[in-house]
Parts: sequence; C-alpha cells; structure tokens
Amino acid sequence: MLEEFKKFALKGNVVDLAVGVIIGAAFGAIVNSLVADIIMPIIGAVTGGLDFSNYFTGLSKSVTATNLADAKKQGAVLAWGSFLTLTLNFIIVAFVLFLVIRLMNQLKAKQEAAPEPAAMSKDQQLLTEIRDLLKAK
Repeated sequence: MLEEFKKFALKGNVVDLAVGVIIGAAFGAIVNSLVADIIMPIIGAVTGGLDFSNYFTGLSKSVTATNLADAKKQGAVLAWGSFLTLTLNFIIVAFVLFLVIRLMNQLKAKQEAAPEPAAMSKDQQLLTEIRDLLKAK
C-alpha cells in the first residue's frame, strides 16, 4: 500500500497540481494586495474617502454604533459594505486572472504557430550521414 501511495503522490499530475495550488495562493496574495493597497485607496480618493467595508444596516434597535466592529458587538447587523468590498475584490481578481490566462494563451498560440523546419530530403539525409561519418574519423 505504501508503494502504491508513493506512485500516486509522485505522479506528474499530483506534483503539478500541488505546485499550481502553491503558486495560485501566492498569486492570490499579490492580487489581494493590489486590490487592498492600490485600487481601493484610489477608489476611496475618487469617491471622497468612501470606505465601503464599514457600511452596515443594523437589524435590531440596540445597534447604535457608527462602525461595523462596534455594531457587531451590539447586535445583528447586515454588513452589506463588507460584502460589496469582497464582491469588488472578486471581480478584480477574476479580471486579473483573465488577463494572465489570455496572455499565456497568446504566448502558447505563438509557439504553436511557429513553423517547424521542413523534413530533409533524401539527398540532405545522405549528405548529413556522410558528414557525420567524416567527423567520426
């Protein structure tokens, strides 16, 4: 059973998947930083300092706080601003991934479109063999 597990774990597909997950997590962190540290502050500056993540609607009369953290301590809240921020984050991440995959597909298409060298004629093959034999002597 251990040998069978070793064969499974060391197959190319499993290793490729593991590498993909690790790179995906690192890429996700980069894109999240892009959104949180660059794009959202620009949106905030354009909208006059608007911070969507702190918008909420209290679901009980006991909620009187003005920020989300304190409001959650007071009772049930509908944190729609946080949802809006995460939705915007998702859209930006999906768009960045779309651009990366599109670029990769274009590069792959260019590589596949590169013409392969034409097959050698019989004369060329014979001359190549003669050349190789002469080099070997």
